[in-house]
Amino acid sequence: RFETSHVLGALLASSPLLAQAWSHCTHANASNSSFVVEHHDDTVYVAFSGTQTSALSSSVAVPISTGGGQELFAPLVGGKGDDAQPVLVQAAALRLFLSLYNSSEFRLLVSETGSRSVVLTGHSMGGCVASLVALHFLCSSAGSGSPSPASLLCITFGSPLLGDDALSRAVLRERWSGRFCHVVAQHDIMPRLLLCPLNSMPPRLVTSVTDLMQSWHFAVRYPGFSRPSFRLSDDQRTELHRFVGVHVAAAEQQQKSPYRPFGNHALCSAEGAACIDDPLIVVKLLHLTFMADPGSSSIEEQHISYGDLVAEISQNVLSKKRIRIEEEPTRSSGYSAGVSMALEASGIRIQDMGAAEARECLETRMWRRPNMNCASLAIKLAKVTPCRAQIEWYKTLCDDDMGYYDCFKHRKAAKRDAKVNMNRIKLGHFWDGLLAKLQDNELPHDFHRRSKWVNAAQFYKLLVEPLDIAEYYRCKLHETRGHYLPHGRARRYEVFDRWWNEGEEEVREAATWKKKKRSKFAGLTQDSCFWAKVEEARECVKRARAEKNPAKLAKLWDSVSGFEGFANRLIERKEVSVDVMAPRSSYSLWVEEVKELKLKRASSVLVGVER
Repeated sequence: RFETSHVLGALLASSPLLAQAWSHCTHANASNSSFVVEHHDDTVYVAFSGTQTSALSSSVAVPISTGGGQELFAPLVGGKGDDAQPVLVQAAALRLFLSLYNSSEFRLLVSETGSRSVVLTGHSMGGCVASLVALHFLCSSAGSGSPSPASLLCITFGSPLLGDDALSRAVLRERWSGRFCHVVAQHDIMPRLLLCPLNSMPPRLVTSVTDLMQSWHFAVRYPGFSRPSFRLSDDQRTELHRFVGVHVAAAEQQQKSPYRPFGNHALCSAEGAACIDDPLIVVKLLHLTFMADPGSSSIEEQHISYGDLVAEISQNVLSKKRIRIEEEPTRSSGYSAGVSMALEASGIRIQDMGAAEARECLETRMWRRPNMNCASLAIKLAKVTPCRAQIEWYKTLCDDDMGYYDCFKHRKAAKRDAKVNMNRIKLGHFWDGLLAKLQDNELPHDFHRRSKWVNAAQFYKLLVEPLDIAEYYRCKLHETRGHYLPHGRARRYEVFDRWWNEGEEEVREAATWKKKKRSKFAGLTQDSCFWAKVEEARECVKRARAEKNPAKLAKLWDSVSGFEGFANRLIERKEVSVDVMAPRSSYSLWVEEVKELKLKRASSVLVGVER
């Protein structure tokens, strides 16, 4: 195991990206335009001004579809299933973006950045606008919209949080997290402010924060003034620090604020930077780094001093300055040393009050890291694959007689059937455990769109669900609960149906056979609930034999005819396995029962005519 957040931070700091991006941000803040475009080698830098509005002007979150966003952010708006809730973003930032989008300058920007390597950047509220522009470009490239950059990176400095948990999940689902790097200074209140309920901020504190933001805007608008003109008193600074610290801590658990981080956050101190992409861990560390000893830094200066911070971090990395690792004697492993370096880089020292909590947070992150869990599941899938293979062999053995559905239902070979049943149960436990991890956000948010897992789940469903149906009817559960489809089907199969049906075309490569005519019968019946429908159809035939009421009998015949047409279409398209037509299968018996019933019905009609 390795903790890599400080390594990524060092890599970022050793590159010229941060220094160049901040330089362009200072130009944008000092200009009269909403953004500036500058070329550096083969890269186009687009920097958005952070002085256009204040984060306090509107902390309300509104749907990203507001004002035409439905089309501009289609992949984010069009979530399905568990991702169907609306994506909310900061109202002030969205208003700035829409105003920019509808301008002629934006159309020129699109043409200038098309098919180029682009870095979008912004300081403070300019970072929010840069993030929305980046999301729009990414959404356009995902569809067939306007020309989009060949490669895209968004770097923000001291940017307020932009959107809610739905936005965070959507970015993860689309695999766009690596496109965003949010640089956050250790004691900058701006990236933490929207985690606080601003409507509960005391009026005197609102006045202090408003005056502080105005001084920031003046300082970056006129960079000749190196220090803010407004200074907080010691009491004001203590009150603001306590208010932000308390509410950011509460946001970890209670989620009173609608805002949540997305993308990568580079948590910076004078010692270095730690890059974190887990939203829950980011919120936790936003609190713990803020509460650590500020030393000589001040709240007034941190938000406008990113240039000095980036230069100091870069100098420390390039001069190969070693971060001091104050290890406990019991902690000597390489992984533990990596955690200590990550904490030191983010500004948390071992003597700080939250150091133990931060260490536990990073160590927990290792075990709940979605990609690691996904890799672990792949190993577990390989271990249960022999269970699936044995069921396949069992099916092959039974195809010529009565099919594996009926063999398993009637338990013709007790020892062999018992082993198959054990394999069926093991596979069910594996897939139920997988869905539990997915529900607990322990797997990547685009997990259900990855072809490996979509296809594995589909194959499992087609192979094993017939055995679940057989067990259901063997135990006569339909007599007490009702038929399998409405009352007995496991939730996992419904989830796998949704994965398969909602998957992208490239994910469902196995579905290309739908466009072609099969030359032989399928290896597995393509409707995993086929046998449940057979059982219901047999029940209809049984009831039709004894039914005297003409209206009820007609309804039963409609059900029989409906299933007969459905089954014939499947067989005609060869979408069933050969076991369906085995001589003693339930389906073959049902066909004979229907023929017999039709003859009996025809005889009754003939007798009635003769009379």
